[in-house]
This record gives sequence, C-alpha cells and structure tokens, in this order.
Amino acid sequence: MTHRLTVRVYYEDTDLAGIVYYANYLKFIERARSEWVRGLGLDQVRLKAESGIVFAVRRVEADYLSPAKFDDLLTVETDLQRFTPARLVLDQAVLRGETRLFEARVTLAALGAGGRPVRLPAEFRRSLETG
Repeated sequence: MTHRLTVRVYYEDTDLAGIVYYANYLKFIERARSEWVRGLGLDQVRLKAESGIVFAVRRVEADYLSPAKFDDLLTVETDLQRFTPARLVLDQAVLRGETRLFEARVTLAALGAGGRPVRLPAEFRRSLETG
C-alpha cells in the first residue's frame, strides 16, 4: 500500500536558480518515511527509549528527473518493497501532480544501542506483513 505525504516547497528549500536544492529531496523522503512508520503504529521515540532500536539509512539510490520549484505542492510516495528481520527496502518518489521529479530506493537497517544490526520488533514486522 502506498503512503502519501504532501510537502510544500518553501524558499529555504531552493538554491540560487530557484529550484529545489538536490539534498532537500532527501529531507522530503525522510519526512515521508517517518510518517509512514508512524502510520504503521510504531512510535520511534518510544522504541529507542525502551529498546535502544533506531533506524539508520544504509543505502540510497537516487534519480533526479525534473526540478521542483518554489511554492510547488509535492506528493512524496513511499512503498515497501521488501523486508528482512533487520532491514527494510523502500521505493520513494516525489511528484508534482502526475510528474515524477525524483525517485529513490532506500535501505534502512534497524540498529541497537551498540550500533549493531538487530531484529525489527515483532509487532512492527506484523504491521509490515499486513500492510
């Protein structure tokens, strides 16, 4: 199931040419991932406090297809592609209307307090399985 988050482009998101600075797409998709996780019922603050587990980006493959500009209303789509006991692979896209501006495949790892990979919480894995 596709999760969607609406994002407005503000002046601070743009460069001197008036287009979205390339690194800000990573911020947009980060926000969308956080909301996707929240929508699945996982409180990341509580997860860290109770078990020391956090999510870390392990890999990002990104394609910049077309520029977004100041005041654009964008949609960030997030789709789970697969998961293992300690890793998630997501496809994310930023769109303006029907036009795809940016695409990324993001691999997240669940890390414990010592920075080593750990299993995703069972409750969260069940949420991923049921969508």
